[in-house]
Amino acid sequence: MGTNDTTCPGPMKATSNGVFQGENPMHYALPLLILQICIVLFLTRALAFLLRPLRQPRVIAEIVGGILLGPSALGKSSKFLSTVFPAKSLTVLDTLANLGLLFFLFLVGLELDPKSLKRTGKKALSIALAGITLPFIFGIGTSFALRSSIADGVSKAPFLVFMGVALSITAFPVLARILAEIKLLTTDIGKIALSAAAVNDVAAWILLALAVALSGDGSSPLTSLWVFLAGCGFVLFCIFAVQPGMQWLAKRCPEGEPVKEHYVCLTLGVVLAASFVTDLIGIHALFGAFVIGVIFPKEGHFASSLVEKVEDLVSGLFLPLYFVSSGLKTDVATIQGAQSWGLLVLVIFNACFGKIVGTVVVSLYCKVPLDESLALGFLMNTKGLVELIVLNIVTTFMTTPLVLAVYKPGKSLTKGEYNNRTVEDTNQSNKPLCLMFCFQSIMNIPTIVNLIEASRGTNRKESLSVYAMHLMELSERSSAILMAHKVRRNGLPFWNKDKTGNSSDMVVVAFEAFQRLSRVSVRPMTAISAMATIHEDICRSAESKRTAMVILPFHKHVRLDRTWETTRNDYRLINKKVMEEAPCSVAILVDRGLGGTTRVASSDFTLVITVLFFGGNDDREALAFAVRMAEHPGISLTVIRFIPSEEFKPENVKLEITEDQAGSCSGETKLTDIEAIAELKAKVKEQESSRSDSDIESKIIYEDKIVRCHDEICEVIKEYSRSNLFLVGKSPEGSVASGLNVGRSDTPELGPVGNLLTSSESVSTSASVLVVQQYVASCDSPAVGVLKSTTKGVLPVEDSKSP
Repeated sequence: MGTNDTTCPGPMKATSNGVFQGENPMHYALPLLILQICIVLFLTRALAFLLRPLRQPRVIAEIVGGILLGPSALGKSSKFLSTVFPAKSLTVLDTLANLGLLFFLFLVGLELDPKSLKRTGKKALSIALAGITLPFIFGIGTSFALRSSIADGVSKAPFLVFMGVALSITAFPVLARILAEIKLLTTDIGKIALSAAAVNDVAAWILLALAVALSGDGSSPLTSLWVFLAGCGFVLFCIFAVQPGMQWLAKRCPEGEPVKEHYVCLTLGVVLAASFVTDLIGIHALFGAFVIGVIFPKEGHFASSLVEKVEDLVSGLFLPLYFVSSGLKTDVATIQGAQSWGLLVLVIFNACFGKIVGTVVVSLYCKVPLDESLALGFLMNTKGLVELIVLNIVTTFMTTPLVLAVYKPGKSLTKGEYNNRTVEDTNQSNKPLCLMFCFQSIMNIPTIVNLIEASRGTNRKESLSVYAMHLMELSERSSAILMAHKVRRNGLPFWNKDKTGNSSDMVVVAFEAFQRLSRVSVRPMTAISAMATIHEDICRSAESKRTAMVILPFHKHVRLDRTWETTRNDYRLINKKVMEEAPCSVAILVDRGLGGTTRVASSDFTLVITVLFFGGNDDREALAFAVRMAEHPGISLTVIRFIPSEEFKPENVKLEITEDQAGSCSGETKLTDIEAIAELKAKVKEQESSRSDSDIESKIIYEDKIVRCHDEICEVIKEYSRSNLFLVGKSPEGSVASGLNVGRSDTPELGPVGNLLTSSESVSTSASVLVVQQYVASCDSPAVGVLKSTTKGVLPVEDSKSP
């Protein structure tokens, strides 16, 4: 027997001198680690791409990738293992993986707000307790079965607690990501699930720390007692000594200013120091990082900035190494025989059955509908990092498909009648007007506030209801801190926010101040989704809130030199999809300074609005909205109706909506246009007669303009170029509209008149433009921006790409 077989591999040197010096880089720690990281990143990202159609979180791909690199698949080749993952390199790999896991647990703690646990409703708290208790009992029962068979000799008490925690925990970060991807984050069921998962996560980590404290190698029970007491002392020290220092740092990081680099370094140093202390005590180093994350102040700019700086490196680079490190120690092939497979099925069944049944029963007791109760059960079954790897894969992989199968939030939106889908219908029914304003950033807020002020109709007894929806992109980051806190009060009045809210949030301050000064009900909403699907959130919210019009910001903004600059081309695609699929009227606001630089009082608010009326559904909707605005005492409205002369010469190109939306009911549309104009004239006449004895000028002016060609249309528009706001229809109809020759346009969603006002040199104006499209029930999905020839030989011009 040779002694070389039992010799431990010697330590590896850090760097090599290169192949030209006759050295193999694979025998040195740094180049081998770089190769390992590259292989891990390539494999996990490829798996994430393949699993994307199944709508699985990236953590599933990382777990599967770790197992594939281990002895379960590629690791079956001893040559592969000895070359890429030799035993002497695993210490470096494990150290780096645990360092990444340490900072990841800090981010997990950062996402949990202890103050929110105090505000957790009885329903969510009951669901959380049920989701912990039943699976924890099942986990203890499972531990007895395992100890009597394959885990004989393991310490009894810590093993019982660990198995209970592994089966009862709900992974808060993974759950938040799943809720966002399946568009349940902003729903009632999403908020209940998040609140319950937060309670569940904190309780599970406390139990896990207890299990680690009990698992010491010392035979004396006093050792475990000292570890437990020292751990409690560490937590108290962090709360009363470390937390005030963190709060002091957070106050020195105001909103809108970059966080200083030494503040970030100091915080990360505290995380490492806390991890060292807990490891010194005898509790795992991860617990220290988690505690620092939990006590870290969530208010202000510091927490979100810290997440952005740390998360990409940790989640994208280091965390996959942890799964590979675990996968290298996992061999699925060792599960052989009826007993092994039976125990595996037992563990998975107990984990799923206990969590799902416990959650569903309590949810039904709390009078939650059956479909929502089942969805909550599957959502609470989401697992994270501390569970068994196979258990993790099975229970988390099944979450998304099962939730989508049992719970479809869209089906509840059709309950009740939803009649007033347009401003025109709302005005005729004398019902409250409900508008939804979408905004991308705080740059849009001043304009939105002024437009709300103009729309509130002060002469009406009924109120104006406004929903302000913040469009936020769901990025590849796994963090839930921004998502969870942004939607906590989604759809509720701003003045209902608790005192712990972030007072520095300029969006909240702006809308809250406006609401206090006016009679308008402004409610905040947040749409968090991928750019490719965020239009679904907008349309679904418009349906559920029974809005008459959705107002979207234009995808370009005006620079100081008065030229256009694209904010983000994705917003243009969002606007187009909303116009195609919205359940109500839609308007695109092209802002050229409508918001001004300062907010003025309602009594001093003035605005000059001009409506360019050619005919058709969209023009009538623009007219109806403008008439509503004209009720404000500070608004002057001018309505220009274009009438063709006998010698009118139409151009060759005409903008139409395909699928015969415009042409199929031209006679009925023309009759409705005449009725709308007659009603407007009657309103103007009534207004003039009521003010005949005063010197006040009429607020609504109506004029007919007879034109012969495109140039005369432009000349008429020039006369009103000093207006503050133009309201136009997206798809004007009638013979005059056929005279609008705008040629090819990169913004067909604005229609011919909108493009004429925003990009044509023949009309020079600095006014903002609101392009309106009326909802038409007879057309399910109207096409956007297709030019159709009215003369033979002229080819159709399709929507061109934006520059």
